[in-house]
Amino acid sequence: MDEHDPKEELIETIFRNGTITAVGILLAFSLGFLTHWAANPLPWQLYDLFAVVPILLGIALQMRALSMLLDMSSLRRPIYERANRIFMVGLIQTACGVGMAILVDLFGISVGGTLPGA
Repeated sequence: MDEHDPKEELIETIFRNGTITAVGILLAFSLGFLTHWAANPLPWQLYDLFAVVPILLGIALQMRALSMLLDMSSLRRPIYERANRIFMVGLIQTACGVGMAILVDLFGISVGGTLPGA
């Protein structure tokens, strides 16, 4: 369906470009958190998957949304709105994973007694 209805509402390119910028910045933060967490000196445990899996799925959804927004077809309102929904689901998924990572780290510190001077 390459043709679009001439009456179909289009998104302003400037507005879409701002959305692309915001999505790109938040995706970079998500990737940065994952990189920083992966470099954590504490050894990884099986329960870390409770945090890693949602983060990876969320990042994948954010990347999909960015890919959709970079396509010229995202100037069409339905595609633009779908990309935004996918991005928001990915962002929420990533945030849940980050929250789980924080809880996993706190649990690991409290159980393992790895606090300095403890």
